[in-house]
Order: sequence, then C-alpha cells, then structure tokens
Amino acid sequence: MSPTYEHPRPALTVDCVVFAIVEEQLKGLLIRRAQAPFIDAWALPGGFVDMGEDLEAAARRELEEETGLADLFLEQLYTFGSPARDPRGRVVSVAYYALADLAGRQVSAASDAAAADWFAVDALPELAFDHAEIFACALERLRGKVRYAPLGFELLPGQFTLTQLQRLYEIILGRELDKRNFRRKILALGPLVDTGRTQRGLAHRAPRLYRFDRRRYRQLERDGFNFWL
Repeated sequence: MSPTYEHPRPALTVDCVVFAIVEEQLKGLLIRRAQAPFIDAWALPGGFVDMGEDLEAAARRELEEETGLADLFLEQLYTFGSPARDPRGRVVSVAYYALADLAGRQVSAASDAAAADWFAVDALPELAFDHAEIFACALERLRGKVRYAPLGFELLPGQFTLTQLQRLYEIILGRELDKRNFRRKILALGPLVDTGRTQRGLAHRAPRLYRFDRRRYRQLERDGFNFWL
C-alpha cells in the first residue's frame, strides 16, 4: 500500500548555470523557453526532477536535452525556494553550475527550448523566474572558488600554455594578474604537467604546452593547499 501524506508536497526542479569562455569573454548559456510560463523569455536550462531520479542525474539530463551539452564539470550551487518564484505553484529548485570547454562541442537547442545562445555575464537579457538571482549566485561562486581551487582547467583544452591559463583567470576575475607571481604560484601548486611539446604556428619562440593532472589535484585536495590569486 502506498503511503499517504498529510501535507502537500512542493514540486522539485533543477536549474543549470553553464559558463564558458567565448570570444575572449566569460559567458553564460541561456535557453529561450518554448512553453508557458514565460514563453519566449530567456532562462537557464533546467526542468522538473523525475520520481526516483538523482538530482545530479536530473541536472545532466535536462542540460543535455535542452542544449546538447554532456559530460561537463557540474557542481551543486544552492537551493532556491521562495514561495512566489514560480507562477505554476510551489516549486523548489536545486541549482547547479557547470564549466564547459567548447572545443569540439556544439550547442543545440531541443526539448522545450526554442533556442540556446551565449551571453556575456555582464550583459544578460531579462530572465524568467528567479534565474537572474541564480545566475548571480553562480557567478559569485565561480569567482570566489577559482581563487583557491583550479576550476579554470575545466574551461581549457587538454593542452594549453601558461599564457592561455593566466588569460583565462584574468577573464574570470575581471582583472589583470602579475605574470611572474601567477606562474610561480601555479607551477608550485603541482597539478601542471609539462607535455614536452610547444605551441605550433608562432613566428617567435613557441611556448611550452601543459596539461592538468587530476590525480595530483585530488591529492592536493586531500592534503590541503592555497591558490589565492
């Protein structure tokens, strides 16, 4: 016999804030809603959690269904539960933020998304629901956490130069970093591996290419480290 509940249960959704570096800018991925409420409005990718579905699995499913993106770095952000956040009724959303290296990836709107596009984080259109609040929370988390954890590697290709890495952090943080200090800190941290290769197609001295060693990084997480910029 199925249990009965004395109190009404709110619906549960997931919403995803996806960041990427596009044309030398930090941008977020939005979808144009194809269904009411807020039809034709821009919003975050997301949707309702199925019964028996894990929260992260729901977030990844909705993200892939609405944008075509899969296998991204994904981390739970915060729970948003204002009673008036959704005109359909009492809906609680568990938000996630994701980081995407767009090399070899293509965004494709599907499911109940009429379109999908990238917007500069400081030039967003008006968003449906409370998605502007969710986006702001995710951006604050990214800019805070990138100072003490090398999240930026998730936005880079498999091999990169130190100049590319520094530029990535400058774009995220919105300010210039001292070249010598940045390189000293990042090389001392440990998870960078010199591939022995150099960047091709340059007229001058070609810079070295590095890769990110996740095994070393996981050890650093266990032991503790400081990467404040």
